[in-house]
Amino acid sequence: MADTSLQTRVAVPRPVIGTGAAGGTVPVDPRRTLPVPAAATPSGGPITIDYTAVRLIKKEVGDRLTELLRSRPGLSAAAQEQQGRHLINEQVAVWSDAEAVKRGSATSTAEDAVTAQAVFDLQFRAGRLQQHLDNTLVENIFINTYTDVWLDFTDGRRVRVAPVADSDDELRELLRDLARRTTGQSERSLSTADPFLALRLSDGSRLQAVIDVTPGTYVTIRRHSMRHADLPELVDRGMLDTTLEQFLRACVRAEKNVMIVGGQAAGKTTLLRALLKEIDPDERFATLETEYELFAHENGHHRQVVPMEARESNGERVGGVAAGEITLMDLMYRALRMTLTRIVVGEVRGPEIVAMLQAMTNGAGGNLCTLHAIHPSVVFDRIAELYLLAQANMSEALAYRQAANGLHFIVFVSSIDETKIGGHRHRFVSHILEVTGIGEGGRPETNAIFGPRPEWNEHRAVPLMHPRCINDLRRAGFDSSLLGEPSGSWPAALPLLVTEGGAAL
Repeated sequence: MADTSLQTRVAVPRPVIGTGAAGGTVPVDPRRTLPVPAAATPSGGPITIDYTAVRLIKKEVGDRLTELLRSRPGLSAAAQEQQGRHLINEQVAVWSDAEAVKRGSATSTAEDAVTAQAVFDLQFRAGRLQQHLDNTLVENIFINTYTDVWLDFTDGRRVRVAPVADSDDELRELLRDLARRTTGQSERSLSTADPFLALRLSDGSRLQAVIDVTPGTYVTIRRHSMRHADLPELVDRGMLDTTLEQFLRACVRAEKNVMIVGGQAAGKTTLLRALLKEIDPDERFATLETEYELFAHENGHHRQVVPMEARESNGERVGGVAAGEITLMDLMYRALRMTLTRIVVGEVRGPEIVAMLQAMTNGAGGNLCTLHAIHPSVVFDRIAELYLLAQANMSEALAYRQAANGLHFIVFVSSIDETKIGGHRHRFVSHILEVTGIGEGGRPETNAIFGPRPEWNEHRAVPLMHPRCINDLRRAGFDSSLLGEPSGSWPAALPLLVTEGGAAL
């Protein structure tokens, strides 16, 4: 009888992990199989992975790594992975020999390879999720209970794919493993006492998981496919035209305070990343974020950026205060003491709006942030709402006054999703408003510098008028004659299938 406990050590040299045709791992398809190069198998067909065996091998490897770490507590993560690969290869060889006895024929080299890679992913990476994290075309991952997994692709498609776990318990254990590996803190667990988990994965993706308050485990993973985009790249992708590119570049270089506004997943953070590239490499500024999404400290461009990330509470409360919690407001007040020329907030969503506008009012200028709003007309109401939520003594009038005094430009990013009717998801700048002071009723007054031309079926931002600060922008290198082109410099009409009224174009 073959030993199927995976305890026997059989040192059989096999080309297991990282030995695809091009020297890398073999990508996983949306089903529960792995396509392999035709040269790897005579038929060139897919290989089904035995995930029960993968979990058993992973447990054995994990136990042995734990023993190793007890004797060598200072072992680096890279060394642990190297030892893990060696142990995985050993244990896959054991499994392969047992399978050969059970089946009456040997497993193939390709089958051993994909099994070993699956074990490695489960032990050191994100398990079956890893295949989707490695796919640069995947924009978002949604898990609506362990049986129901969906992918959003960059071309607008939403596709249902195979489960990434065989049970709810297995999915939760995967999330706990990710939390331990990502934060290095065992207390970041997912449990009835703490049913929410927010993580930044190693590739920069943002994970949010919820249990117990939902009928199963729900997970959302937002990808960052354009981590280091610049303005020319956004022009190539149709988010800007060259006129908007030059105008926004001048706004940053002229140290104008800019708020980027739009709906969820409209592309606000992507545009903010691109604007950061226009800040001088040696200028000292800070980025304040709930989770790192701007990556200014990783883009190879800036040498003086101070990245700051908020921190959740460890779940305890001391004197009514969440222990260990560091909010964006806490970061904001510390940043104001660090001799910075600018402050950038990844997303203003709470009381930090007060400190953000104070920084815009008191500082030298050039501060940047993003804000959720469904239309340019509601931006100041959204600011007032956040002010009123911040402190009881805040007022709508104060919010309006500080917004009028602190903001120079509001850039609105629109998104039109036509994937359900056979089209694409379109993201583009549709408005740029100049804040010019207090108007009637105490509300901030604006000039529409760029906006859509609905009478031309043009939804994108085209020049409408000169801003009052045009001389500042000229000194920063902007060619103001571009504002004389009524259609801007968009390459072609936006290929929408329907107009806003619903009629076919």
